[in-house]
Formats: sequence, structure tokens, C-alpha cells
Amino acid sequence: MTHTNNRIIKHKAGLLNLAEELGNVSRAGKVMGVSRDTFFRYQDLVEHGGLDVLIDKDRRAPNIKNRVDEATTERAVIGYAIAQPAHGQHRTSNELRKKSVFVSGSGVRSIWLRHNLENFKKRLKALEDKVANDGIILSDASCGP
Repeated sequence: MTHTNNRIIKHKAGLLNLAEELGNVSRAGKVMGVSRDTFFRYQDLVEHGGLDVLIDKDRRAPNIKNRVDEATTERAVIGYAIAQPAHGQHRTSNELRKKSVFVSGSGVRSIWLRHNLENFKKRLKALEDKVANDGIILSDASCGP
């Protein structure tokens, strides 16, 4: 009946194929651990829309209210991460709070993930790239406490 290489729908298509091979929906459902109702729902979806409708779709819209203000906070977090790559997310949050930039430790982490700065090694690499591009000379005094 149906064949696919897509990991997302392989299980669902496998259920439909197994039921066709066995000729018994109940037995196929028991083998795959799926109810008869679920089988018939999948079968109906495939009949009306093809295999593509079996792909799981994320129905949640992103909650933009939870995002930080990109213009100021995000740039401050990225700048601080590059300037102080050894500081963790909570210390970064605390140090930025002293400069009137209010972002939680988990907010710092989210920003780091979006900009591929989530670990010390990557933040250090970003600092090295900045030094190479801008010609800045680093010293112990410029690194801070």
C-alpha cells in the first residue's frame, strides 16, 4: 500500500501496511500498540489527503511576548557573552542587571542558543573571531574580574 522513508510518518504508514498484509485491523493494532479508532483515523486521512497529511504538525504559534527586546537586550547579552565567555548564564544575567538590562538566566540561555553561543567553547571562539576581525589586543586587565 504505502511506502515512505520519512521518520515522522513511518510508524503510521507501517500500521496501515501491516493491517493490509494481515487483513485484520484489530491484530495490526495490537501488534503496533494502536487502537482501531486511531487506525481508521490514519486511513481516512491518507484516503482524503495522501501520505503528507500524516506528518505531525505543530499547532502552537510561537509566543512572541516571551521574547526579549531584540534591539537592546539581545545585543547586550551577546556582547557580554563575547566579552566574558567564561561567565555562565546566571552570572551574565546578574551582571547585566547591574547595567539596567533585565533578563533572566534562562532568557540568557535562550539568546545564546539562538546565536550558537550556548557553551564556553563557542563563546570563546566568538571572542577569538572578534579579536581577529577588529584587531583588538586582549590583556588580563581588559578581561575584568
